[in-house]
Amino acid sequence: MAQDKFDLQKVHGSFERCLAGNDNEDDVFLDPYLEAFKELYKFFSLMGTVFGFVSSDVKEKVEILEKLRKHADHGERFETVRSMMDYERDGNLLAKKDYVSGSRTLLRLHRGLDFIYLFLKRLGELESANANTCAVCQTAYNETLAQFHPWLIRKGAVMAMYAMPNRDQLLEKVCLDASLAIKLLPEMLGVARQVYDRTQNLYTLYDMHGLP
Repeated sequence: MAQDKFDLQKVHGSFERCLAGNDNEDDVFLDPYLEAFKELYKFFSLMGTVFGFVSSDVKEKVEILEKLRKHADHGERFETVRSMMDYERDGNLLAKKDYVSGSRTLLRLHRGLDFIYLFLKRLGELESANANTCAVCQTAYNETLAQFHPWLIRKGAVMAMYAMPNRDQLLEKVCLDASLAIKLLPEMLGVARQVYDRTQNLYTLYDMHGLP
């Protein structure tokens, strides 16, 4: 059904809201970030087993962060990425065994954004409608998420990508409007990159890239 298709415009708007109205120009609002990922989850799901290695993980991580955000006692501490990191670091929560860390959970989504950004960027750079998407997807995966996955998942993911359709077939399969998606893609990627870079800088500042 059309309403279940991936809407690139929604992702663009959500990522814009991650940055807008923020007193700190180096911070990211969490609610619109999760909204963007709920839309990206549709993209992964519509691709079926090709992105099975990431879609279930995205759904789980979004649900964890939404639960933290809605918590009656400390939900406001998760309004932005910086406030979340401050709360968990200052409260020594990152080392607490029975605590599900928002910073650790978000790190998994952050790595996924690196992959989807690079894949969509290279997809948009393909000149032919019939261009093979398998190679750009495998390259994007190998340069990003693969370094965090065990061998068995890496092998399964790369093998599944051989079944990917050409560029236009892929966009028609997953997008509400494939032609509009191609036009919107560069602008959306620009905003997504800003969100990724801000988040990356915060993980560097708080020394949290190595969270297990």
